[in-house]
Amino acid sequence: MSAFETALTEKLGCRHPVIQTAMGWVSSPDLVVATSEAGGFGFLAGAVMTPAEVEAGIRDIKARTDKLFGVNFHMFQPGAKEIVEIILSHSDRVRAISYGRGPDGATVKRFKEAGVLCIPTVGAVRHAVKAVKQGADMVVIQGGEGGGHTGAVPTTLLLPQVLDAVDVPVIAAGGFRDGRGLAAALAFGAAGIAMGTRFLLTQESPVPVQTKERYLQAGVDQIPVSRQVDGIPQRMVMNRVLADLEGASKPGLLLRGIRNALAFKKLTNASLTAMLKSAWNMAKKTDMTMGQVMMSGSAPVLIQRAMVQGHPDEGVLPSGQVAGLIEDIPTVAELIGGIMGDAEQRISSLCGDKEGQGHAD
Repeated sequence: MSAFETALTEKLGCRHPVIQTAMGWVSSPDLVVATSEAGGFGFLAGAVMTPAEVEAGIRDIKARTDKLFGVNFHMFQPGAKEIVEIILSHSDRVRAISYGRGPDGATVKRFKEAGVLCIPTVGAVRHAVKAVKQGADMVVIQGGEGGGHTGAVPTTLLLPQVLDAVDVPVIAAGGFRDGRGLAAALAFGAAGIAMGTRFLLTQESPVPVQTKERYLQAGVDQIPVSRQVDGIPQRMVMNRVLADLEGASKPGLLLRGIRNALAFKKLTNASLTAMLKSAWNMAKKTDMTMGQVMMSGSAPVLIQRAMVQGHPDEGVLPSGQVAGLIEDIPTVAELIGGIMGDAEQRISSLCGDKEGQGHAD
């Protein structure tokens, strides 16, 4: 059995133990199809979509690849219950769901009964243990190096902790970009790796070129963690907007969040009642305060300005710290092929393969 035939490839039906994570407004059908065709496993970013958009996205992917894929969503978004039913109706091809603040035990059970695997992303040991108790089939653990909302524990410390604490396959995320990282994760005992920022910086990613170029300019010390966007830790590339947010007062941040939430309401056509209900449920069922929930209204508008509209210095740029090491924008096929080739050479060198040793630097 190959070192690259893991519980991830077996359960998800992909060739390589590499997951493309669900980044809002980035993990489009194009990116999912490219990932699936290259042998990885892609997730559609349903958490920022309406139910109709989720349905259209799933159908688009199904029409363009015969591979299995996943969908990401969370239970606090408008239309979440309808999205659950849409995913279940496509369980012939939707192999897995990903989530952070996810569905309850009863909903997890429905997915499992339909053959849809539940793969939450967590940033702490206790969250991994809780997710498994609720029925998670696998867990993605994201170390502090990861992009967007993230924890404080580095991947190299969090990964062994979670591996020792749960009895389901564990996928490592946070700081991965190449075959060296995949080989290291497998050596730790992970079933594979999950990457966001590295897939963001590919040709099939829908992010505008000028925004991708801004990512490539960032150094590893220019991608800090801030609480100023929505009150909870989030890793982003430092730019003018983030610098302004860092200097803003709490009342100013709250006001900005409310204003941006109203702008997001207009953008998504969601009713005010639905948005307030979603905010209340999020505050009631999570450890977020209502103030943090209201501040979170800033994030979608600011992210869209940079990631969708192509104005990288007028919005925020969620990013893993690994962006500071990335220098190119390959196709997804080139990326995954390079990762697998590099990982094979590095593992061969550890096993005493003289030819492999010549390639591992």
